[in-house]
Amino acid sequence: MPAYGTLQFDAVLTSVIGRIPPQIPASAPDWRAASLEGRVYPGLVAAPGAATSGVLLTGLTLREWGILDAFEDDRYDLREVTLTSGGRALAYVWPDIEVRDDNWDANTFMTRHLEEYAARCARIAPRLAAEAGQ
Repeated sequence: MPAYGTLQFDAVLTSVIGRIPPQIPASAPDWRAASLEGRVYPGLVAAPGAATSGVLLTGLTLREWGILDAFEDDRYDLREVTLTSGGRALAYVWPDIEVRDDNWDANTFMTRHLEEYAARCARIAPRLAAEAGQ
């Protein structure tokens, strides 16, 4: 699964699924991680000619997939995207609503929001696991 937003951060992954899975640098052409109105996390939206960078999370268990599915906003749509490597992967794609013109900035998130966001994720993790049937 390509992670282009908050799931690129070890603290968030640990809070949500309880571990840091193997990761490979990855990029998705014709997509961008867009800033969203009123949110500190991004949405992956179609953007011809653009490319977004992140990591490909590998070795996820069915349990972890279930938790991540519960973690992602109901507005996200799980779709297959092509990576610059030529491979394909399932990614959570944001609908074209509440999308700002600017791209999400991981460094800004890290310095301004990561600690609080990871703590929030840790608080909701038991509910996510329950929703995933775990």
